Amino acid sequence: MAGRAVLLIPHRGDAADEGGLPGDYRKILAIMREAGGPVQVRAVGARLGLDASVHGKLEPLRAKMTKLAARGCPHKRGDGRFTARP
Repeated sequence: MAGRAVLLIPHRGDAADEGGLPGDYRKILAIMREAGGPVQVRAVGARLGLDASVHGKLEPLRAKMTKLAARGCPHKRGDGRFTARP
């Protein structure tokens, strides 16, 4: 975009629903909702088919989940787990 940063994840007020999110972010949110409680990045990675035994494979997923939490979609708990907001 001609040297400008592109915001893939809209701010919470910018999107009324998660339809504006890219598909992989919607999958992450769906997995967190199905869990019904706090979920670790490792569990989400396993559901997505990532090799959860290799720490480096989970870091991009952790970054995506943290970005979602910064935008207000899920809640990041102090123990590092995430919970979906209703």
